[in-house]
Amino acid sequence: MSTEPVKLAVVYYSSTGTIATLAKELAETAEKAGAEVRLRKAAELAPQAAIESNPAWAENVRATADVAEATPEDLEWADAVIFGSPTRFGNIASQLKQFIDTLGGLWAQGKLADKVYSGFTSSATAHGGQESTLLALYNSFHHFGGIVAAPGYTDGSKFVDGNPYGTSHVDAQGNNPVDDVSRTAARVQSERVLRIAAALKSGLAA
Repeated sequence: MSTEPVKLAVVYYSSTGTIATLAKELAETAEKAGAEVRLRKAAELAPQAAIESNPAWAENVRATADVAEATPEDLEWADAVIFGSPTRFGNIASQLKQFIDTLGGLWAQGKLADKVYSGFTSSATAHGGQESTLLALYNSFHHFGGIVAAPGYTDGSKFVDGNPYGTSHVDAQGNNPVDDVSRTAARVQSERVLRIAAALKSGLAA
């Protein structure tokens, strides 16, 4: 059995802070469980004028200034990766897609295969494209040759938050801060990803 800790990368894009909050919950849960964790954000593509036009967006940029930007090396390093993005018309944000599109070199070398992947999201309204965003994200994992570890209904709390595809939160344009239901969902998802990644790592090492 491998005794090395699981290496987890939590890679996200967040505009107004909901996804950043969930990413931190996922990362902290994994660290408490003994994983080595890299919390990384996708580079911002929006012009500064757009950011400054939304106080919550500008505040989140300042609040997460110390979070390193994701690089392909973070994925090469990781045993498991959890990606997060707000929903944009039922799909992931362009900032996260831009980062994923830089991974072609690693993909061509087979270095994205046989890792565990999962995803999380948020939207302004109930439903709001959450499931389609996660399923769209998961298409990339299939191309990587990755092992998709969705939370499913593997914990009683999943019948409360109701999303088997991944953690999701409805923020109602900032009027609904991340609550205990969403934090619990994030913890359950993080723990599940680690369990599967640890088992896979041990099996491959055997």
